[in-house]
Amino acid sequence: MTATSGPAELPVYKFRSFDGAELAWREIGEGRPVVLLHGFFSDAQTNWVRYGHAAAVAAKGFRVIMPDLRAHGSSARPHEASAYPLDVLADDGFALLAQLGLSDYDLGGYSLGGRTTVRMLARGARPGKAIVSGMGLSGLTETGKRSAHFKRILDNLGTFEKFTPEWNAEAFLKTTKGDPVALRLLLDSFVDTSEAEIAAIDMPVLVLSGREDQDNGSTTALAELLPRGQLVETPGGHMSAVTKAELGTAMADFLAA
Repeated sequence: MTATSGPAELPVYKFRSFDGAELAWREIGEGRPVVLLHGFFSDAQTNWVRYGHAAAVAAKGFRVIMPDLRAHGSSARPHEASAYPLDVLADDGFALLAQLGLSDYDLGGYSLGGRTTVRMLARGARPGKAIVSGMGLSGLTETGKRSAHFKRILDNLGTFEKFTPEWNAEAFLKTTKGDPVALRLLLDSFVDTSEAEIAAIDMPVLVLSGREDQDNGSTTALAELLPRGQLVETPGGHMSAVTKAELGTAMADFLAA
């Protein structure tokens, strides 16, 4: 494990995942560990640190651990398809838990991070509480629809009309200095989670979403399917909800309750 620092950022720690890929994480706070996974095209700094969500959770007495997912941020961005086997992000999540020796912890994520959280839960992760944010039911059960949307964006960069959803996504990709080749390969690693698998998730789960966010299906249906699901809506849509303090407040309140 090594630590480096970026400008005006939290220290960056690195470790080797199950296949030797070097992955990064940041952390803030002390107390009960909570692992937070960011969304597609994003990174830990953008998703959790920049708008104060990590600080809000840490203020409630948590050690907030925030990896950069494979192909994102300060983590490895390989350009070989073999580096992106099915469910690779869940495998990386389990590798991080092992690296940090975490057995009593909470787990959550936004958008792709929410989907990865569910994949880990379906495969046996047992946090005390979980947060699935920016993700509805069909975004979990039919991942091909959302991945096709992003494949079209990555395959046609520079061609979209200004201010369309595709143009906005490409603009966000530029702000995070994303790697289109690595991100395109990652899209083929997504795995669907069945309704039966979701219905078997038995810990308290916060389903958290912007009121205007329809990007990944019904959050109401997801919360109803989860045995101990709780739906909370905050201001904004899929891209804008992350920029508002209410998101971090809702996460902190749920974890601390």
